[in-house]
Amino acid sequence: MLVVEDLKVKVGGEVLLTHIDLEIKPGEVHALLGPNGSGKTSLLMTIMGYPAYEVVDGRIEFNGQDITHAPIDERARLGLGMLYQHPPTIKGLKTRDMINICAGDREIDVEEMSRQVNMSSFLERDVNANLSGGEIKRSELFQLMAQDPGLMLFDEPESGVDLQNINLVGETIARLLERRLEPEKGKSVKESKADRTKMGLIITHTGHILDYLAADKAQVLYNGMLSCADNPREILECIGRFGYEECVTCSLK
Repeated sequence: MLVVEDLKVKVGGEVLLTHIDLEIKPGEVHALLGPNGSGKTSLLMTIMGYPAYEVVDGRIEFNGQDITHAPIDERARLGLGMLYQHPPTIKGLKTRDMINICAGDREIDVEEMSRQVNMSSFLERDVNANLSGGEIKRSELFQLMAQDPGLMLFDEPESGVDLQNINLVGETIARLLERRLEPEKGKSVKESKADRTKMGLIITHTGHILDYLAADKAQVLYNGMLSCADNPREILECIGRFGYEECVTCSLK
């Protein structure tokens, strides 16, 4: 499981996150909501281990191991993976080679995986070179499929994705997180928890990604602090009616 306790994080000498407590158990998927600039991406980057995000208090534990100050590559080997909102273009590195790097010692069928995310024609192209928003998301999902991490962090997976790609992105994420789709009803349902081991933390502004998978819990990150742990749909409805500030104020009463 992932456990974050009383986390305080600085970037460039400025405190961005404070008193962050979060627990994601095996098989659980959590949604993270909040306005722009509230620290959502900073939290994911801290969990992933980017050195610019300095943990000055608290701790991060993954599967019983303290990873508070572990480097990124060590966290990736332990089973953490991330879909980035704005990943870089990597010139000189072909997508096929990147997929094999992500897989490590795992034996994978690159061609079959590429077909699942409609990336077959991009295998010999440099990673993310001249790709659209939807294509970049598919490239990121392709890499996560190859890595097969136990904990997946998604930074606004529906951002910049057109209607043609959102179904593929949503269904792929549901499959990665071991969430069974129920297409005849146009909704997603949770599989038996005993059948699920993958954990997920998803940043979403609109909540559209939740049309493709069922999250167990949502929390609001506002002014660098977490609050409002509750049913995702109820929190989204509250935010839509009253805004983030009123939603957070209500939860603190």
